[in-house]
Order: sequence, then C-alpha cells, then structure tokens
Amino acid sequence: MDKAPKILLVEDNPDDELLTIAALEMSNLVNEIQVCRDGLEALDYLYCRGKYADRDKSDLPALILLDINMPKVSGLDVLRELRSQDSTKRTPVVMLTTSQEDSDLVESYDLGANSYVKKPVDFEEFSQAVSRLGFYWLLLNKPAP
Repeated sequence: MDKAPKILLVEDNPDDELLTIAALEMSNLVNEIQVCRDGLEALDYLYCRGKYADRDKSDLPALILLDINMPKVSGLDVLRELRSQDSTKRTPVVMLTTSQEDSDLVESYDLGANSYVKKPVDFEEFSQAVSRLGFYWLLLNKPAP
C-alpha cells in the first residue's frame, strides 16, 4: 500500500501551527505533516541540507502550506526559490497567511503560488478553510508527474 502524500507546513507561529494540524486531523486526512518553523529550515528540508542532509530527496511533499511573514527567509523568498528549481517548481504551494497586503497577494501569484488563503481569525472558519485546502489539494487535484 502506498504511503499518503506528505504535507509541508511552514509556519513560525506555534498557535497557528497547532490550529492547522488540528484542522487537518479533524478532516480525517491521514497525511504525514512535516513542520518547518522558518523559511530557511523549509529550504533545508526540501533540498536536503543541514539537519535534513540524510533525508530522501525523492520524498517531496505533495502540498506546501507556506506562511509569508517568517524569520530568516520570508515565505515569498521561499516560493521564489521553489519555482526556480526543477525538483520543486510544480509542487503545489498554498500561501496561508495573515497578511492583508495586496502587494503580498499579487507577488505570491506572480511568483507561482497555486493559491492564496488569508487565515481566518475564528477557529471554526480556520478549521473549515484548512480542511477544504487539504481535501482539494490532496484528494481532488491531479498533480503533475
């Protein structure tokens, strides 16, 4: 039996991390969730560097949930890097952010984001949004080979 595709959650806010994981679990998605807490760690994970040097390079996530405002390397810079590399340029990336800046929304799409979702403040709304994201990107969407 094949393993369920992995989700990479790139989130520096511990509360948002817990809420996102809880929402995914409540929607009965059985996917493994890898958490990186800043943009540099996410790039190290994806490109098997630093503490992730022994990770299997072929085991890429099926979905990346990426915050914009993070320490070390911003989500927009992570997205820019992802889209510049053959190994990650087609990986679905959903910007999941609190940013209300139109410039962040426009730049996200210009850089190749697949979706841009503002994090709802209300837990129920947040939970529904994350559940729908997971359902669409992991069950309905047909990824590029």
